[in-house]
Amino acid sequence: MTSTEMPAVRECTVTGCSYNHDGCHAYAITVGGSNGAADCDTFVSLNTQGGLDKVVAQVGACSRTDCVHNSSLECSAPGVRVGPGSGDHAANCLTYTPR
Repeated sequence: MTSTEMPAVRECTVTGCSYNHDGCHAYAITVGGSNGAADCDTFVSLNTQGGLDKVVAQVGACSRTDCVHNSSLECSAPGVRVGPGSGDHAANCLTYTPR
């Protein structure tokens, strides 16, 4: 897999993230977590809009080795959806599917 084949963040519905303003504006997100969900570790809650001028977000890395889309710590899904999480983490990869 090369960087041109990284899966896009197709949707983000997390309103409290500084990177999400009409779509994810981070260049790449990292998916992690060990709480039974796949957390978007790029989530930032500040009063400042962050990221790039355009929506180009992709999955840069994924440490959820128990996900069917994880291949050598890279996401092989055609695209991911990020949505509100629960508990201490406010954003989750909704495409996460345990093996």
